[in-house]
Amino acid sequence: MSSIYTDLAMELKELDPDMNGISETEEQRGEIAIKRVGIITKEAAEKVNKAIGKYITIDAPDLAARPLDLFNNVEKCLSDELRSLIRFDINKSTALVVGLGNQGITPDSLGPKAAEKVFVTRHIKGFAPDAFDFELPSVCSIAPGVLGVTGVETADIVRGVVSFAKPDYIIAIDSLASRRASRISSIIQLSDAGISPGSGVGNLRSELSKASLGVPVIAIGVPLVVRASTITRDTISTILKESLVDNSESMLDELESRIIEKSLDDMIVTPKDIDIIVEDMSRIIANAINSALFGENVEKIREMIA
Repeated sequence: MSSIYTDLAMELKELDPDMNGISETEEQRGEIAIKRVGIITKEAAEKVNKAIGKYITIDAPDLAARPLDLFNNVEKCLSDELRSLIRFDINKSTALVVGLGNQGITPDSLGPKAAEKVFVTRHIKGFAPDAFDFELPSVCSIAPGVLGVTGVETADIVRGVVSFAKPDYIIAIDSLASRRASRISSIIQLSDAGISPGSGVGNLRSELSKASLGVPVIAIGVPLVVRASTITRDTISTILKESLVDNSESMLDELESRIIEKSLDDMIVTPKDIDIIVEDMSRIIANAINSALFGENVEKIREMIA
């Protein structure tokens, strides 16, 4: 299992269904499957290299066909699940939305693109508190960039904003990696365990979590890449199974290593229409965040900010 990389907790559970210390439940909402994976024990967390916490996946395989009604249903589902993870009185708290990733690299630009679509109100509440005749949350948003562009660790930038804005919680958005190409853009994962920026594109940075920042971090991610080594391993495994040849882990490791070393150098693979996928998924995530935070007043906020 160690040679297969994925950011999705549901896939880690699939790789070892009998693993102790991990719980899993599933719910079906029409075309959408919701899986809730709980990493409960320290031993399980260390084994799968994930923090203890809740991991919720919203799985809508037909999203690739871009049906508008399914977009709306996924937004509603994501909004509901996000609200279930926020442990504060939304209208009396401050949320900091952090769009992680590199705007200049398409599969890594999900976070910044989603963050720029989130409605921000912190400045309005600060300078024009009477602008609204209803109660609303204070929301601020940043896209801190990446170390190679800014020269500053993402976690350090976020830490500085946290010390100034004093949010009650953070919503961090980032691109993820899956072990199945078919799951690219069809799954959204939420977690209350924080996130390590850049994990999806193989550039792991310092984590954003309650332990590192002092405030709860809710992570939202979409798998947009698959590692070439994972595709290679699955392909080899399928060929061996069809040929009725021994399919042991050691054999897979050896064959995968040979192919990667000779030709692939562990490339990261993404679909050719990734620009459209990122635009669609960033809009779904931003709309869901806006709906979760502003509820029935979301259209009033939209009109005010527009």
